[in-house]
Amino acid sequence: MTAGDPRSHAGRPAAGLTPADATAAIIVDERGRYLLQLRDDSPTIFFPGTWGCFGGARNAGESDEQTLTRELDEELGLDLARHPHRYFCRFTFAFAREGGGEGSFYRTFYVVEAPSAVLADLRLTEGQAMRCFPGDVLFRERITPYDHFALWMHHHRIAVP
Repeated sequence: MTAGDPRSHAGRPAAGLTPADATAAIIVDERGRYLLQLRDDSPTIFFPGTWGCFGGARNAGESDEQTLTRELDEELGLDLARHPHRYFCRFTFAFAREGGGEGSFYRTFYVVEAPSAVLADLRLTEGQAMRCFPGDVLFRERITPYDHFALWMHHHRIAVP
């Protein structure tokens, strides 16, 4: 295992990680740059120390949009009601075929448009750092795999219904 492996933290297996349904934001400014979060370097999360989209696990009874609204407010102080946003895609991860038991979980992505002046005023309350990156971030930084694929799709204007 290597750092960034979902099962590891600094080369050690991470215990107790459980996948869950989640919602994430592809936050993009007027220049087409993506606001990403450098994830904490903690053994209690998947893909520690990598860049990723803001968002998180869905609480019981929440819709995807409610999850997105809550997570962006908690992690950044971003008021989603003030910024255009739209559904982008959903990835479903099923484990029955791989011996991981029955069931699946998903990660839904929304595109959130916010001016760079607004992004500069946000407060980071979770993660090590945040930064706006041009589209070539996909080739320069370590990004969580599912977020990387969603960003790649958005950057290349590939949409999935």
